[in-house]
This record gives sequence, C-alpha cells and structure tokens, in this order.
Amino acid sequence: MKPLQGIAWLLALQAAGELLARAFALPFPGPVIGLLLLLLALRSSAVHGCVGAAADFLLAHLSLLFVPVGVGVMTHLGLLAAYGGRVAAVIILSTWVGLWVTAWTLRRLLRVPPEAP
Repeated sequence: MKPLQGIAWLLALQAAGELLARAFALPFPGPVIGLLLLLLALRSSAVHGCVGAAADFLLAHLSLLFVPVGVGVMTHLGLLAAYGGRVAAVIILSTWVGLWVTAWTLRRLLRVPPEAP
C-alpha cells in the first residue's frame, strides 16, 4: 500500500507544480516546480517513507520500462540500418561537446588558468 501512496504523492506534487507554473506564468516547467515541492515534502517522515517505498518498487521493476523501447527499435530496424551510423556519430559527438563545455564552464567558474602547453 505504501508504494501506491508514494506514487500518489509524486503525481500530486507534479500536478501542484504544473498548476503553480500555469497559474503564475512561471518561467519554469511544472515538473521542475513539482520536484522542488517534493524536495520540501521529503522532510516529512510520512512522505519520505511512502516515496521511498514507491522508488524501491519502481527500481525493482525498472527493466519493464525498457520493453517499449526495445519493441520500437525492433519495429524500425530499417531506419536503424539506414541511419544508425549517423545517429551513433551524433550521440558520440554531442557527448564530447557536452563534456568539453562542462569542463570549460567549470574552469571559468573556478577561475583556474589553463595550463600552458
């Protein structure tokens, strides 16, 4: 019963975040506001226990969430054969660009001068 209550808490806080975002025309998405509300609500032991039970339940069944993705890949094998190399290249390139930008930003924020070659 606790996992169901935890999922209800998660959905209620996400809905509250969505309502707040729309009611006040906030520049943040509703789910982000809902996560902030969840962060505040987790200080309560009742919410913490229920959400923890829901998290354990979802993690125990996490592999089921990959079934639709696997079916989608199997359905579109022709597209994957045609564009798989390009998709892989874009994923690898964007990962490296993201890592580089993160390192560059961290260096700028920490004001560490780059090492001379």
